[in-house]
Amino acid sequence: MDILIALVPALGLGFQVICMQLIGGKYTNKVMGMAIVTLLVGIGVYLVKQPVLTPVLWLGAALSGIGFCIGIILQVKSFSLVGVSMTMPISVGEQLVGTALVGALCFREWTTVSQWLLGVGALILIVIGIAMTAYQERHDQGSNVKKGLLYLLISSLGFVAYASFPTAFHLGGWDMVFPQAVAIFVAMIILCSFEKRPQLFATKTWQNMATGVCFAIANLGIIFSNEINGVAVGYTMSQLNVIISTLGGLWILHEAKTPKEVKMIIAGVILVVAGGIMIGVTK
Repeated sequence: MDILIALVPALGLGFQVICMQLIGGKYTNKVMGMAIVTLLVGIGVYLVKQPVLTPVLWLGAALSGIGFCIGIILQVKSFSLVGVSMTMPISVGEQLVGTALVGALCFREWTTVSQWLLGVGALILIVIGIAMTAYQERHDQGSNVKKGLLYLLISSLGFVAYASFPTAFHLGGWDMVFPQAVAIFVAMIILCSFEKRPQLFATKTWQNMATGVCFAIANLGIIFSNEINGVAVGYTMSQLNVIISTLGGLWILHEAKTPKEVKMIIAGVILVVAGGIMIGVTK
């Protein structure tokens, strides 16, 4: 049962991507649908847990929430440039590298020689996996790929901030859910408002609340899993979402790839997941 709980975040995050692409709409519809559900769930958690909302909690949660908004907006925009099957392995790989380096260098999470050897080995595997995933047999989409890779780099920095600020401010998982949800909702409205005709509350936004449900399940699942299984298992298992989203992009969304590109993507995903598991062992 504990392992099944640990798999919930991976399922939620993996199907979140597939769900939003099947529903469609502008990127603003997709992320606002997520933000609305996130706020509703945050209010529900607040009413049940009733945490003390200190200024430090609000600040840390706000910075984390803003990082998430930057990360998810650029990640979703990259789907239309390079596809889900290329975006997700690169995105997850960059996030793993970023969070591992922040943890090791800023939070002193790697303190032994074995942790450093395992961690550096994991980072090498992930970087190779990212390079394999980004392989293109055809170069007719070169400008889109370059733009997509730039979006993903900035997106991953946002996600690293999203993951790192709670640790920096020593915030508890349940305490942070409500203020972080408020920050995500407000920041999402502000950032999406820069888009021409953002259509923040159009029909597709309400339909994309299904995407928000997937994210909420994953988010709450990570908190439950970390409490039951520990951070090492919870963190590692959550990274398996890349398998679901990548294979979903290839076989459910029917993204056009040559046979060689498919092989390179699958091999890259295997290396990224292996690196993620190795990083989990260091925790």
